[in-house]
Formats: sequence, C-alpha cells, structure tokens
Amino acid sequence: MAWTMERKTNFLLALFIGCLVAANLIGLKIASFGMAGVFIFGFPLFFEASVAILVFPVLFLITDIIAEVHGKQKAKEFVYLGLIVLVFVLLVTAIAVLLPAAERSFISGEDYAAIFGTTLRIFFASIIGFFVSQMHDVQAFHFWKEKTNGKHLWLRNNASTMVSQFIDTTIFMFIAFYALTPKFTVEYIFALIIPYWIIKVLFAAFDTPFCYYGVKWLKGKSAQKA
Repeated sequence: MAWTMERKTNFLLALFIGCLVAANLIGLKIASFGMAGVFIFGFPLFFEASVAILVFPVLFLITDIIAEVHGKQKAKEFVYLGLIVLVFVLLVTAIAVLLPAAERSFISGEDYAAIFGTTLRIFFASIIGFFVSQMHDVQAFHFWKEKTNGKHLWLRNNASTMVSQFIDTTIFMFIAFYALTPKFTVEYIFALIIPYWIIKVLFAAFDTPFCYYGVKWLKGKSAQKA
C-alpha cells in the first residue's frame, strides 16, 4: 500500500479524532509525573496533571502540520470534523447515562453515572475549549506564516500553539470547575491554569522537531525546507 499524500492526510485525521476522543475519555484521572524532590535550575521535576496531557498536545501538532502543507481551510476542516465527533460522543454518553441498567449489567447504573455522568460537564467544557483554541491556532499559524513569508516554521508552530494552549486551558478550567465547590473561585482556578499552561508550553517547545518531520513526511518527495 503506497502512502500517498491523501492517505497520510487521512491517517492524520484518524489520529486527530482518536486523540481527541481519548483525551476526553481518560481526562478525569490526575496522575503524578516526574521525580519528587528532584530539581533542575530550581525547578521541580515533578507535577500533577490530567492524563489527557499525554495526547492533547498531539492535536495542535497535527493541525499545524496540516495548515503548513494543505493550508488554513484544510486545518479548519479537521477542527470542524473533530467538533462533530465530540458532540456526537457527548450526546451518546448522555443517553447512555440516562438509560436504566439491566440486572445482568456488569456495572450498576449509579456507578456508571458516577463515572460518565461526571464527565458530561467536563466533556462540554472540553468541546468549547477545543473549538475556540483550535480555530485560534489555525488563524494564528496562518498569520505568522504570512508575516514570515513562509519561513521559520518553528516560530509559527510555537507562537500559535502557546497562545492557543492558554486559551484552551482557561476556557476549559472555568467551564468545568468554576463554582463547582466554594473553593473554585476565580483566583483558585487561575492558580490551576498557570501550571497546566506552563507544562503545555514545554510540550509545544519539545514537539517542534516533530512538526518539521511531520511536514516533510506529509509532503513526501515534494518536501521543501521551511
């Protein structure tokens, strides 16, 4: 099977949708990353974050690759398709929670609702954050591409993603958690936003080589230096 540009693009779309759904399904778990008590230049190599952080940066990487090779409209098409899939999954999840559990069900209705019912607000927050931030990412990427006359891929990859990640984190945190309990005040939520955003910025910086490789891989024989 020859990996044509069309096939590669379809693969990236499938990966994009897969990462998007996975991030929303696994995102409730908060995990510990790094090594506690270890510091580099005064910064701890330890943090706690949603396990969705493992796949979410891939979304921005893919739209940047698509925007670079196929242009702004194709990247927006990925975002719109992702939105449709998320809304569909949200509706199906809501219906599944509402349906009564049969006696032979492997999990009780209460336990099922405790797991998936809790995710509905978070899912909704994720949809809004995803759509707004991704549309900004595509627009910002195109803006920087015009400003640099198509040069300096690293600049538009990082400049667009870093701001978009802040937008996504802020929208998500406020819709998902604001006033959930008395402690979730504006100040407390921003205290959560900043560390998460910094982690995402680091991910964005580290994925720059993958962006160059992805563009070259997608273009194939027609690849040119950015």
